[in-house]
Amino acid sequence: MPFKQNANGRQRIGKMKFKVANWREYEAGLRRRGSLTLWMTAEALSQWQAPKRTSRGGQQRYSDLAIETTLTLGMVFGLRLRQTEGFLASGLDIAVPDHTTLSRRARTRRSSDRWQCRSISAEGPVHVLIDSSGLEIYGAGQWLREKHGARSRRGWRKLHLALDADNGEIIAHVLTDQDAGDTSQVEPLLDQIDVPIRQFTADGAYDCKPTYDAVNNHSANAAIVIPPRANAVARSKIEPSSQRDRHIVAINTNGRMKWQTATGYGKRSLVETAIGRYKSIIGRRLRARSFQAQQNEVAIGCAVLNRMLACARSKSVRHTSTTA
Repeated sequence: MPFKQNANGRQRIGKMKFKVANWREYEAGLRRRGSLTLWMTAEALSQWQAPKRTSRGGQQRYSDLAIETTLTLGMVFGLRLRQTEGFLASGLDIAVPDHTTLSRRARTRRSSDRWQCRSISAEGPVHVLIDSSGLEIYGAGQWLREKHGARSRRGWRKLHLALDADNGEIIAHVLTDQDAGDTSQVEPLLDQIDVPIRQFTADGAYDCKPTYDAVNNHSANAAIVIPPRANAVARSKIEPSSQRDRHIVAINTNGRMKWQTATGYGKRSLVETAIGRYKSIIGRRLRARSFQAQQNEVAIGCAVLNRMLACARSKSVRHTSTTA
């Protein structure tokens, strides 16, 4: 990594540069993300209609698969419910759910197992990265406050994500209100991960005992990489017993930068990239009004990102510079 010296005599670390090694395949995959070709298998057509009810009550016309497919296509191409209805009706020679049915089913039903995020390729222990970010709720929001100085009662939701560091897939997600703490959602995220955890990495906001307990209860031998607070003190500097104490001793001895390199803490940027990808592709604002529908919307959005990642995944390699 090149070092440059400024006027004050201090060394400044140059920005690392990367290049895409599989640009031809990656570019073709990006084009496939926007393909408008619609085709349905015979299995999907046979499951398009809802199965006959055996209990009392009204008979649904469309299956959960039909609702999921319609909502997914609408989210991928940024369409509202009425536009989604017209989009499918023009491309498929079958009856499609109308916008009122989509709104009602997305609001009242719980997300199915197909909407839950699961790592496709992970079979052994995984390296889990977690982080959270806010999503706006449908409404006037910030513009109303800046224009008229009015306080809006609308808040925002917090999206918590767990990422597989090896393949970049979202393997768990939780949507909460704005008052939920980050550390309180570690256990709900880990409950969605069925494979052992090799390493757990998060930022300093998760530096607390409940986080360590949740990871140890899930995978006792998992390495936990969380930067301790700047004023943290190890209980025993001679023979540190806990992972947190060993992190504190290593940072105090070799510095924070060397500790990040030795522990692989730099991979945490991947989950930040995933959150940015969600906001740029799916959107920064939730479209649904009710909390249950918002949870289903986030579940579909995470599944969409995993499908897009499977279509096109870049291989970035470090670009080495010859200049000193």
